[in-house]
Amino acid sequence: MHKLGNTQTHPLLRMLLPIVAFVVAVLSGCHTTWSLSADETAIAKGVELPPPLSVAASMAVPPGHRIAYPAQRPSSPVGNVVRSGETTGGTVAAVVGADSGTASQAASPSPGREEGPSPPDLPDAHKPGLSLLVLPDAHKLVPPQPQAFPIHLPMALQLAGVRPLDIALATQRWQAAQAEWERARVLWLPTVFVGAEYFRHDGRIQDVAGHLFDTSKQSLMLGAAPGMVFALSDALYAPLAARQVAAALWQDMQTARNNAVLAVTEAYFAVQQARGEVLGLVDVLQRTEELVDRVDKMATAGLVPKLERNRVQVELSRRRQSLETAYERWQTASAELNRLLRLDPATVLVPLEPPHWRVELVELDRDVQELVALALQSRPELASQWAFVQAALARIRQERWRPLLPSILVRGSPANPGGTLAAGYFGGGLNGQLASFGWRNAIDVQLLWEFQNLGLGNHALVRQRQAEHEQAVIRFTQQLDLVTAEVTQAHAQAQRALRRSELAETELKLALATVQTSLEGMQQTRLIGGVSVLVIRPQEVVAALQQLEQAYRNYYGAVADSNRAQFRLYRALGQPAQLLTDRSPQAPGELPPSPG
Repeated sequence: MHKLGNTQTHPLLRMLLPIVAFVVAVLSGCHTTWSLSADETAIAKGVELPPPLSVAASMAVPPGHRIAYPAQRPSSPVGNVVRSGETTGGTVAAVVGADSGTASQAASPSPGREEGPSPPDLPDAHKPGLSLLVLPDAHKLVPPQPQAFPIHLPMALQLAGVRPLDIALATQRWQAAQAEWERARVLWLPTVFVGAEYFRHDGRIQDVAGHLFDTSKQSLMLGAAPGMVFALSDALYAPLAARQVAAALWQDMQTARNNAVLAVTEAYFAVQQARGEVLGLVDVLQRTEELVDRVDKMATAGLVPKLERNRVQVELSRRRQSLETAYERWQTASAELNRLLRLDPATVLVPLEPPHWRVELVELDRDVQELVALALQSRPELASQWAFVQAALARIRQERWRPLLPSILVRGSPANPGGTLAAGYFGGGLNGQLASFGWRNAIDVQLLWEFQNLGLGNHALVRQRQAEHEQAVIRFTQQLDLVTAEVTQAHAQAQRALRRSELAETELKLALATVQTSLEGMQQTRLIGGVSVLVIRPQEVVAALQQLEQAYRNYYGAVADSNRAQFRLYRALGQPAQLLTDRSPQAPGELPPSPG
């Protein structure tokens, strides 16, 4: 026998070391398949995602920070709608309502792992309709985080179909209902028991005539027996009710997908809105810094009192605080979107679309009544509630027929009164003998009509099922009213948000022009009583900058609200493919360029 020592390796350890190394390698390989890498394409099957949009000017990352580019994620083989269109500076393909299909889940990028593959070739530099977005020092536009992760709307929508836990939960509920339906369909098939029975008796026993005597006997049987007890009403109507329940939960699964897509898009445009506010605040901050430089020179030249220098310094501090707050909103919005997509919560998501990108899924000039009628045909919630109504009807028929249709009982009739087996190889004898083995078969079949509590119990069950049916009808009516209200509200929100975005665009143009004119006016003076006086005073420029900041917030907020309202309306309509507009995603018109 070998002994374990410091100078000699035990043969058992030498044999186990390759096995341990193999297990570690396998586990390491399994871990890498959960990362956003090129290996993931070997797991998921389907069509490749559309290429990402062109990179906006705000995509720059500070030195020392890394961007982990994902591999081309395969899309699901089942998707409701894929729509594409041209937007300024690149192509966008919006995958609407992507299904989970067979696509596997992809884990979030971790800051510690190596960078992913190189990003795909992108179009030329983005030339947004809002030329003011091309700002100097664009590296300031990404929050100071260890890692930024580029994402576009098609990728987010695809992940919305495979990552959220709500969809997984709804899918498992449907799977359970499907299994219950399969079980109800075979309710009339018997259960088969297979095994052995051994019986022994020692001592006094009583015969059929009532005589008592002592004996010792034993028996052994190897065989099988059927066991089946069911009501014909259950066999006829239980599968119908279970099928309707499974159909309802299937529609609930579609509802979960629609809700997940809506939640992801709202979170995505919250990220876009926060990023747009950062863009605007960076522009306002740069203009404020320019104002501070001019006021310093003017105060030195004696054109303005030193008090004006303090006033603009206070305004500069406020702008920097506002920018920090905007970064905070960007990071918190990214964390929420990461939660929905189950990505790394510490990663800052950087959308590849410009923040002023406008989505149009449904034409808003359609009549509301037409949209409501379409929603009543398309919403999975209504189909689900209607299936529950049909299931309740099947249960009413089941209870009405229960006392009229017999129950069927099939069981074995064993030689041993306490036994179960009916057919098989049987033998026995007195005392310790086991002999005279042979085949035997005894089956008992019964038809029984059941009147629960003299029929009063059956009547109560029918009334109970009728009440459940009425509840299902009421819930269906409530869902009808809810769908009608949601379509009307979403249509109004989409119309008003679109109008607000147009007004906010005009406001932003005017605010930019006001700031530009005010800064130019500070360089001009006029003589009043022999004293040179500025045409535009610094406090007027400060007021113009405050208006510009608010105009940026209003503009990017209105654009994000418009995009969110479009997806709310599309979800309220049940995501009908035939209603998608063939227009390209809209980008606003040209605004005055930013100086410098």
